[in-house]
Amino acid sequence: MPHQPGHAKPFLGLNPETFVCARHGHVTPAGLVRRLRREDAGLGVDLPDGRRMARCTRCDAWIVTTAPAEPVRETLPSVDDIRLPRRGRPLRDAIVLRLIAIDRGIHCMLFAALAVVVFLLETNLGSLRNDAQHLISNLTANTGQGASQGTIDRWLHDLLHLHKHTLLILLVTAIVYAVVEGVEAVGLWLERRWAEYLTAVATAGFLPFEVHELTKRVTVLRVTALVVNVAILVWLVWRKRLFGVRGGAKAEHREEEFDRRVLFGPPTAASLQAQESSR
Repeated sequence: MPHQPGHAKPFLGLNPETFVCARHGHVTPAGLVRRLRREDAGLGVDLPDGRRMARCTRCDAWIVTTAPAEPVRETLPSVDDIRLPRRGRPLRDAIVLRLIAIDRGIHCMLFAALAVVVFLLETNLGSLRNDAQHLISNLTANTGQGASQGTIDRWLHDLLHLHKHTLLILLVTAIVYAVVEGVEAVGLWLERRWAEYLTAVATAGFLPFEVHELTKRVTVLRVTALVVNVAILVWLVWRKRLFGVRGGAKAEHREEEFDRRVLFGPPTAASLQAQESSR
């Protein structure tokens, strides 16, 4: 069946509207009023047996209910005045922002863990050097000079050559990145415009370092990280209209991908015929 403008459609293999309704419940304004009129047929219908069919304005499901004992109001307002939940593209955009927020939250935890490790190294560097020297001596005595080529031995030698100012720079860098990524995660989860700009700028600023690392060694993890960050940057700038792209924030707020009167107004002969022919 062809997709009709405004109707729920799959996204990443799932139906976002159905998923959100399953978690937070349906939004059925027709189930809150005392009586339904003929012009409300796109949102609800009272059946002869006393039941009421109320349409969810998010996922389009028709829910069987009855007239409420304590209605919110007598009748439904006009379709233009009904407050609709997010659906369609705005809902899909919100889901993508949450996914990016989760990604940034994971980065925040990784940088925070790195900061803790570096802090422990910096505060215990002297004793760790003594332990490393002792282990190197034992390895050399037990296995001969060939052990100096081993991975563990190289790590121990690297530890011996660590400097406090190097660890301090790494500690400050890890803390700064952890804070920035954490702020991005919270702001994106709350769908703040400033967080979208911060994420775009921070991601763009980090890309040269990722490319530089790839020039030294190509790994699946590095390639994946670069592709993901480029995709996030392009999506934010293009879809969220950052930096004035595609008209900026004003154009985004004006955008509505369906006519609510056509979608939720009473069915007409032409609309019924179109639905029947699309089956």
